[in-house]
Amino acid sequence: MTEADKPEAGVTAEAGAIAARVEAFVRGTVAAYEKDARLGPHGPDETLVAELRAKARAAGVLTPHILDDGSHLSQRETAIVLQRSGLSPLGPIACNTMAPDEGNMYLLGKVATPAQKARFLAPLVAGEARSAFFMTEPAEDGGAGSDPSMMQTTCRLDGEHWVINGRKKFITGAQGARVGIVMAKSEDGACMFLVELPDPAIRITRVLDTIDSSMPGGHAVVEITDLRVPADQMLGASGEGFKYAQVRLSPARLSHCMRWHGLATRANEIAADYACRRHAFGKPLIDHEGVGFMLADNLIDLKQAELTIDWCAGVLDTGSLGTAESSMAKVAVSDALFRVADRCVQVMGGAGVSGDTIVEQAFREIRAFRIYDGPTEVHKWSLAKKIKRDWQAAQ
Repeated sequence: MTEADKPEAGVTAEAGAIAARVEAFVRGTVAAYEKDARLGPHGPDETLVAELRAKARAAGVLTPHILDDGSHLSQRETAIVLQRSGLSPLGPIACNTMAPDEGNMYLLGKVATPAQKARFLAPLVAGEARSAFFMTEPAEDGGAGSDPSMMQTTCRLDGEHWVINGRKKFITGAQGARVGIVMAKSEDGACMFLVELPDPAIRITRVLDTIDSSMPGGHAVVEITDLRVPADQMLGASGEGFKYAQVRLSPARLSHCMRWHGLATRANEIAADYACRRHAFGKPLIDHEGVGFMLADNLIDLKQAELTIDWCAGVLDTGSLGTAESSMAKVAVSDALFRVADRCVQVMGGAGVSGDTIVEQAFREIRAFRIYDGPTEVHKWSLAKKIKRDWQAAQ
């Protein structure tokens, strides 16, 4: 057994074997689809999603982080699996480890009732349905974005139903989703509701053109008009929506880090291969310090990001919400991976800005990551507030 084959600390042999199967599947099967004609500016179409998931199911790597008995791998184990699924932009889609489904499955597994799990969670785990998380609202309405307390969408109880009205924006995967988690505010505070999609009361008015293009259904603007939801489809209790959001947010932030670490790793492999094969000024590009040092910096950033993910995952595995730790990880990893993707483009020159490899897409996807699940600046602001609170408590 080589050092590379040894199980990582805190990771079972079973989880290591799952990660190895996922990597073999993504590299050997999924990567061949990266130029498929069914890929568009708003992600792969539903036929491609279904085809990839059928292949993942046959290979035994569909929803690999949730075991047959319904138990979830630890966060440290999830990290090595999701990193491998991210080696292709299509890997998380094929393996059913993508956002927002992965985070939604985690939330439902923690909070939903047995009946809600059977109706809404089971199809997600089986890879038979996609989901959307309806929280973010249009800035032009003064709605919730990085500050969810600004939520404008309302809900009121009418007999045995809740009636929801509002507008949502940047709702990932809404087009084609079959399960929705809708956030709204009642007199008690924030609430979450489970809904079956499509529903005529939830109307997609526009699918936005964004810098990224890997997520099925893209990112939509949605109008919610008199949506009636049975009371038993509320997730938890009225007014506790922000508490449930916290259950989801830290693991979801970290799983973004995991998946995009895989994509940055693959981009770096492509750039390194290019630099070793391509000659200029009498020698391979890798032998020019300006190029070789960029790739060396990539190795450093990738390793530091990997260790940061593992550290934060270990904190979450203790049962802690890990709010501050996940903010630190999200900032550090997103910035590091963006540097990696940017250097990969630079090393490859003209080839790096073309669609001939996934390097150009990796750059776009990872750039968006610095915004999604909270911009870097919001996380730093939150951490600065914690520093002040800790200082005040120590006085």
